[in-house]
Amino acid sequence: MKPIIEVNHVWKEYQKGIDRRYKSLRDTLAGIPNKVFGAEKEKFWALEDIDFKVEAGESVGIIGKNGAGKSTLLKILSRITPPTKGEIILRGRAASLLEVGTGFHPELTGRENVFFNGSILGMKHAEIKSKFDEIVAFSGVESFIDTPLKHYSSGMQMRLAFSVAAHLDSEILLIDEVLAVGDAEFQKKCIGKMDEVSKGEGKTILFVSHDMVTMKNLVNNGILLQKGEILLSDKIDNCINMYFENINSFFDLTFENRKREGRNRLKFTKVEILNQNLKNVINNILSGETVFFKFFYESSVNTANAKFAIGISNISGQRIAILNSDMIKKSLIIDKKNGFILLKIHKLPLTVGVYFINIYFEIDAILEDWVKQAFTFEVKGGDFYKTGVEYPKHNGNVFLEFDIV
Repeated sequence: MKPIIEVNHVWKEYQKGIDRRYKSLRDTLAGIPNKVFGAEKEKFWALEDIDFKVEAGESVGIIGKNGAGKSTLLKILSRITPPTKGEIILRGRAASLLEVGTGFHPELTGRENVFFNGSILGMKHAEIKSKFDEIVAFSGVESFIDTPLKHYSSGMQMRLAFSVAAHLDSEILLIDEVLAVGDAEFQKKCIGKMDEVSKGEGKTILFVSHDMVTMKNLVNNGILLQKGEILLSDKIDNCINMYFENINSFFDLTFENRKREGRNRLKFTKVEILNQNLKNVINNILSGETVFFKFFYESSVNTANAKFAIGISNISGQRIAILNSDMIKKSLIIDKKNGFILLKIHKLPLTVGVYFINIYFEIDAILEDWVKQAFTFEVKGGDFYKTGVEYPKHNGNVFLEFDIV
């Protein structure tokens, strides 16, 4: 049986700084001298010689840093943009969810957009009509279904778009990082639906996300992209491990591309990790060493009742620890300005590996900022027990202080 997806030596070229606006004849003529005398825009390859196959019913996660070519690959698979070289073969109907609002019209109501978007995705009117109630119920926007889409929030649009795509009788589901727009409850619902259509209905899924925990739970195989090329095509665990091995562990300490919730009157801006003398920003944390996390924030309010928390999870998404200002009975005094919180962890009790950090602010029990998977850090082997033995990587995550008596 032939693969349901074949990507055969695909290349995609773009121009840096290209102007995609509509151009008049005068604009076009004015640009001719630049082309004649060689002053063209610099070109670059967004994808280079991408070659892989996906079997029917397989779930594949596509991972990589920003700019690695993940979204470009999905746009080519969705037929939104053609490859510069190479070919793709899809042996089945594909439904794609790439950007919030794609295939929707702001002036149409939610009801009209279900039929409009479903038609774009290849559904017949009778098929959409038979599934309409199920689509709307899953989206959770029943009370707004006859409201023009321009009055929807981005999260509501995403709910409706995902629901249409997920209920299409397609063999292939292509999903980009759009789930980051929704709230935590609906994200969980979406992930459950994708798991259902993959394992229960046998659909093929290609999923792009920076959420490695979701990746591990949802897909079996992975493709790791780096600068437009395939660095590894293997089991998802191996791809994730190589992803972290090939980038600076502190790859994004400014939180700009992370999932966030809250009012944001008090919000995190970046983090630094400091050694024991507080003088040097470090890139590697050793097991058993005292370490400082310096959380920078900006505030538009004055308060003496702010609370702060972090959660530490391992690469599999298992929660290892929660540290909360309530635990030490300390309320934070926040001025209406920028500042930082210095968190000291004594004798770091973690074994070798990569860990995720979630961070959280609230004021008077109201969520101000919750950054999910705000950053990762890597722990290197250290002499935790001060016995001269550097403890190697193993299946556990936490060191326990103990003695034999």
